[in-house]
Amino acid sequence: MKYNEMKDKGKRELMSGLVLLAGFIVWTVLIRHIDVQRAGPGGTEIGFASFNVWFHRMTGVHISIYTITDWLGLVPIFICMGFGLLGLVQWIKRRSLLRVDPDILLLGVYYLVVIFAYLLFEMVPINYRPILIEGNLEASYPSSTTLLVLSVMPTLKFQADRKAVSSVLRKATTIFVIVFSSFMVVGRLISGVHWATDIIGSVLLSSGLFMIYRFMADYFDTRTPNPKPEASDGV
Repeated sequence: MKYNEMKDKGKRELMSGLVLLAGFIVWTVLIRHIDVQRAGPGGTEIGFASFNVWFHRMTGVHISIYTITDWLGLVPIFICMGFGLLGLVQWIKRRSLLRVDPDILLLGVYYLVVIFAYLLFEMVPINYRPILIEGNLEASYPSSTTLLVLSVMPTLKFQADRKAVSSVLRKATTIFVIVFSSFMVVGRLISGVHWATDIIGSVLLSSGLFMIYRFMADYFDTRTPNPKPEASDGV
C-alpha cells in the first residue's frame, strides 16, 4: 500500500474510532437521563426502561447460555496471554523492548486501556443487572464479557492478516473470529443477565477502541523506513 493511501486509511480509522467513542459517551449520558425508572432488582434505576424491560421479558432468562458464554470468555483472555507471550519472546530475542514489533507493543497498551474501562465501570455503575447473580447485585453497563470479546477478537484477525503467511490460516481466523464473536454477543444478549442497552454500549466502546488501535498500528507502519511486505499466499 502506498504512503498516501495508508495515510488516508489511517485518517478514516481515526475518525471512525473517535465517532464511535463519542457515540458511546452520548449513549451513556442518554441512559442516565432517558426514560429512567426503578425497574431493576430492588428498585434499581435503569435508563430506556420501557425498551429494556420489554426486551428482557421477550427473551427471558437463560442461565445455561449465561454460563456457557461466561466460560467462553476465557478464550479472549488466552488470546491476550498469547500475544503477551509473543511480545516477551521478541523482547528476549531482540534484547530490547523497543525492538519488539510496534503493533505488539501497542496491543499491550490497548489491552490495558480495555482493562481500565472495565474497572472504571465496575467502580462507577451506570446500570445494574436485571437479575441477581448468586444473590448479589452486580454492575451491568457496559457488558464486560461483550466488551472483552469485541475488543480482543478483532485484534486476532488484525494480527493474523498482518503476520500469517498462509492465506488458509488468515481465512480460518476470520471465520473463527466472526462466528465466535457473533455467538458471544447474541448469547449474552438473550441470556437475560444484561439489559439490551448494556450490550449496545459495549459494542460502541469496543469498536471505538479497536479502531483507534488500528489507526495507531497503521500510523507506525507509515513511520517505519522499510515496512513489512504484505503476507503472501504461501503455506
